[in-house]
Amino acid sequence: MDSRLKGNVILVTGASGGIGSAIARRFAEEGARLVLHYRSQPERVEALARELETLTECLVVKADLTREAAVRGLFAKAVRRFGRVDTLVANAGSWETRDVPFHEMSLAQWRATQDGVLTTAFLCLREFFQLVAKQRRGNAVIIASTAGIFGEAGHADYAAAKSALAYGLTRTLKNELARLAPHTRDYCGGRINCVCPGWTIVPRNAAKLQNHESVRRVTATMALPQIARADDMAHATVLLASDHLARHITGQTITIAGGMEGRWLWRPEEVDPEIA
Repeated sequence: MDSRLKGNVILVTGASGGIGSAIARRFAEEGARLVLHYRSQPERVEALARELETLTECLVVKADLTREAAVRGLFAKAVRRFGRVDTLVANAGSWETRDVPFHEMSLAQWRATQDGVLTTAFLCLREFFQLVAKQRRGNAVIIASTAGIFGEAGHADYAAAKSALAYGLTRTLKNELARLAPHTRDYCGGRINCVCPGWTIVPRNAAKLQNHESVRRVTATMALPQIARADDMAHATVLLASDHLARHITGQTITIAGGMEGRWLWRPEEVDPEIA
């Protein structure tokens, strides 16, 4: 099915990561032009740009998305190169790899995670909305997490930030974006949606997910007991970015996690059947 994304300008934040790079590849296959953002892994994103150069035109931009000036610079470079931005994929984020119980969590960690997840999305979306107000067109896809839906013990900071993206921000901004880019006879109107990945094989967790016991544990709550691939998120993101395929979809939070209903609160060996 034709997404009609050929020639569109897609800005992907965090394009050097596993999900971000998969998203970029799928948009390139659709003929979209790409702005590939990164913060600290130039070799990965530059390799990605070289890989995609036979398919489309790419602009690679480094920026610290917690800084207003850097975000403005990112969008300014995109507009100078391409003249517009049709879709923002707000994918960048940070995650403390250690399990840190809430009662032991430092204020510094809490603030760093909120900045890395929520503030980065706020600044990018705000800049994009200002651009949409001039273009009168545009849509956005936010990448959140199932941690924001079900919670995640040891990662309350991350779960809280992702939940804010998936619910409060997405459902509020759908109303504001539609006014900045109102629908017409030939345009569906500005749209924003959110994708919440569950356990997904990406470089940062690939080693952990080679452990059979870990795989059993994380898939035990899924109707489809398999780990997601980054392409699963990429395909959904391309769909949602297409005004042709998703013209009447906005303000939605889509969970891509094999029908996950939650996570074990106790491991089986921790439960005493005599008193259960």
